[in-house]
Amino acid sequence: MALPERALRIGIVSPYSLTIPGGVQAQVLGLARVLRSMGHEARVLGPCDGPPPATWVTPLGNSIPTAANGSVVPLAPDFSAALRTIRALRDEDFDVLHLHEPLVPGPSMTSLVMHPAPIVATFHAAGDSTSYRLLSGPLRKMIENVTVRCVVSKDAESLVRGYLGGKYEVLYNGVEIDRYRNAKSFKSDVPAILFCGRHEPRKGLEVLLKALALLPADIDCWVASDGPQTQELRIRYAGDARIKWLGRLTDEEKIARLRGAAVFCAPSLMGESFGVVLIEAMAAGTPVVASSLDGYKNVATNGVDALLVAPGDHVALADALRRVLADDALAVDLVHAGSVRANVYSMRALAERYVQIYTSAIEQYESAAAESDGPSRLRTNLARILHGVAVSARSMWRHGGRATRRPFRP
Repeated sequence: MALPERALRIGIVSPYSLTIPGGVQAQVLGLARVLRSMGHEARVLGPCDGPPPATWVTPLGNSIPTAANGSVVPLAPDFSAALRTIRALRDEDFDVLHLHEPLVPGPSMTSLVMHPAPIVATFHAAGDSTSYRLLSGPLRKMIENVTVRCVVSKDAESLVRGYLGGKYEVLYNGVEIDRYRNAKSFKSDVPAILFCGRHEPRKGLEVLLKALALLPADIDCWVASDGPQTQELRIRYAGDARIKWLGRLTDEEKIARLRGAAVFCAPSLMGESFGVVLIEAMAAGTPVVASSLDGYKNVATNGVDALLVAPGDHVALADALRRVLADDALAVDLVHAGSVRANVYSMRALAERYVQIYTSAIEQYESAAAESDGPSRLRTNLARILHGVAVSARSMWRHGGRATRRPFRP
């Protein structure tokens, strides 16, 4: 029998620091905002390097920058974060837990092992995973605690199912459409190209900067965010006054720049499971030029709502950017088609589907609990938590994860 409609107490768990910009973090916070606007008691749990971004975020301590899959991610796999997570799960008494990247060491994995409520898990990563490859056996056992498994794209499904098996529902990422369409626009004196992403090789910023040499002088290139390549690229391209280094932006600043840009450029080289940043640009009414990665082709069609070029080809990238900047009719067509495309990825529609999944997970969990010894299982999970965290942390250190610890803030 279906549960009656009611406000749910939903715990949404992020393994990544919620005060550091990132695709998963944006999805977590955006989903929570929309769920709360629908009347549900959604609370986000995750690391925070500084004050939490909202009153409904429970901070679980500082993160540790950790190398993973060609990037650096802000994780909190330490024992103190695990204890804070356990305490929060106990105090909040959630109806359902929604874990993002449930097998990443830190709050998500701790919540998965504890299993104090029905669990909905969303997998984001695509490409390949050293952890999945080396630890598929133990990880298969751990995700038995997941009631409903979701992925953000077919590419993400291919990764996780290839190593861990199981059934998954594909639920593409969402965008809070109204936030982008109704926001103020940053005024620019000349047409501007906007790049917004971590300054690391896989995001392709260097490809864009090389392409600038083939573009007109009367434009600007706004480079948002930062990363390990920032200093090197700033020195190398110091002579190009068109490049404006913006640093990290708030959500409001990012949206204003998106709305003010003449074109948004996403020249990534690899590792994109879903092009949510392209949808954000489309929702903001900005033409898109991007790499023709599978993840980006999940949401964009070349020549219809975006121009897509071969990854790493700075000449082709420059040509596509020049076409959008010079051809007003083309830009208008891309904006119109992009607006239609963005509507498909409304965060409200995604939240409504997740509420249906939460309700189903609660039903399945309660039915299973009636047939098993719940307290005994909880005691077993408490004993397993330390072992799971320790094994995962050791694996990251041994197989490509290099972490630099910062002082822990209570």
